Amino acid sequence: MGLFERFKTGLQKTHQRLVHEVRRILTRSPRLTGEALEELEAALLGSDLGLTLTDEIIAAVRQAYESQGGQEADVLRIARDQVERHLVKLDTGLGLISGGLTVVSLVGVNGSGKTTTAAKLAHRLQLQGHAPVLAACDTFRAAAIEQLKLWGQRLEVPVIAGAYGADPAAVGHDAVTAARARKAEVLLVDTAGRLHTKKSLMQELQKLHRVLGRQLPGAPHEVLLVLDGSTGLNALSQAREFHRAVPLTGLIVTKLDGTSKGGAIVGIQRELGLPVKFIGLGEQPDDLQPFDAREFARALFEEPQHDGG
Repeated sequence: MGLFERFKTGLQKTHQRLVHEVRRILTRSPRLTGEALEELEAALLGSDLGLTLTDEIIAAVRQAYESQGGQEADVLRIARDQVERHLVKLDTGLGLISGGLTVVSLVGVNGSGKTTTAAKLAHRLQLQGHAPVLAACDTFRAAAIEQLKLWGQRLEVPVIAGAYGADPAAVGHDAVTAARARKAEVLLVDTAGRLHTKKSLMQELQKLHRVLGRQLPGAPHEVLLVLDGSTGLNALSQAREFHRAVPLTGLIVTKLDGTSKGGAIVGIQRELGLPVKFIGLGEQPDDLQPFDAREFARALFEEPQHDGG
């Protein structure tokens, strides 16, 4: 399955809602009255594209209609182009250190899918020929360490872990030492889920990152916030607080296959100026896909082909 097909399948709920609503509005009002534009705006906002981008799409649609003398404009294409234009500006690649160890810290609130994402990222790096190691720095959640170890066995990736209740910073320290001894290329640090509003937990995360940096200057090289896509633009406040506590380098948005709020990616990326590096489109190890702005925009707005093409 190609990247576009994966995106299209994973974003099906968002796509169906958007395309269905836009078609319904245009069928009833092909000349796009003020009332129809308001409905179009509501449909775009309903997919969590965010107010700023929605305003820009509506302005571009209005301009297209005026320049074409009231004839029907391709609203879906205009929306797709606007989304793509805003998403392509940021580098979405994983910044790996050449000839050394790259430390990637995965952070986020409880239930966003960090542990599973860490394992899927390890699998992806394996497929690219890299040697990853996983660090179980979530020492509080029941079964978190076992969950990561099970993934490690399944993928044949080493897992560095401590005892339950151990200091996450101590586990991180040991993980860097072990990863370097193994000549690993990437250390993926699975941190405990924490509410962005809990100051003590955010300070603990800062401590973990300080210890990683003392053990290996420059670490963590990537700090990726894992967001649950089904929370839509509500994830924005989480992202702001995490970014304030530990400067983020990018986002991973999970569970997009089960939500109609996939447009939130655009709003969050635009607000924070942070690239979405990967998106989660299902449960399997290879369902974590590198983010591609063009294919994402197509998957949201492109109408299905009925001629078999």
